[in-house]
Amino acid sequence: MAEASKQTDIAVAPSAHAPSVAGSVIEAKDGMGGSNFIRIQNMSATANLGVRLDLKKIALKCRNTEFNPRRFGAVIMRLREPKATALIFASGKMCITGVKSTANAALATKRFAYIVERVGFKPQDHLDFKVQNMVGTTDVGFPIRLEGLVYAHSTYASFEPELFPGLIYRLVSLRVVFLIFVSGKIVITGAKTEQDLRQAFTKLKPVLLQFRKEHVAGLPGLPSATTNDRASLPSKSATSDSQREMAEV
Repeated sequence: MAEASKQTDIAVAPSAHAPSVAGSVIEAKDGMGGSNFIRIQNMSATANLGVRLDLKKIALKCRNTEFNPRRFGAVIMRLREPKATALIFASGKMCITGVKSTANAALATKRFAYIVERVGFKPQDHLDFKVQNMVGTTDVGFPIRLEGLVYAHSTYASFEPELFPGLIYRLVSLRVVFLIFVSGKIVITGAKTEQDLRQAFTKLKPVLLQFRKEHVAGLPGLPSATTNDRASLPSKSATSDSQREMAEV
């Protein structure tokens, strides 16, 4: 019985190198006592095998690879677990993308290096692994006045609705870029660590609250705004008067 239970424990025990999704969703403080969840959609990293490679040999001996030197001078290799894609160059340098957590990026790098080693190219012990970029998405839960935001923060923001529906907001200190949409959905890119994503969102959220849309037009088939809501809106004459006063100033 003891041997049977021991075999069961071995069969059920998870692998130490199993892919992890723990880092694909992170919680960030919003600076107002609450928090938002940021989902990492993609991550790109680099590594260096430290050895010259014969790309044609790798492409012929490995599965799930593509190599067309006339179009692109690197082998494209794919993994199923964790799901990742690598661009392997003849110099030994690699670009890994398609992963959604730092742990999976490091694991994929080790597996790519192991595959290359099985072909006959011994990589160096230190792979010089570095995360270069993270792309995350979140939703603040309320619509945003993009025109007011770009007017008040013209140093950091740019908005060209004729070309792209999102506002581009850059944080200089963290080198993080936000794509902010009127619906409240946000794409965050440029961060190199999960902590950078958290800090960037914590700095941005109070700014977005200042430009929250209070009155949103109802959708067809839904009840229209109440009389009190209409009364709270400025009249056209008041708006024109204020514009005339601004012009005189």
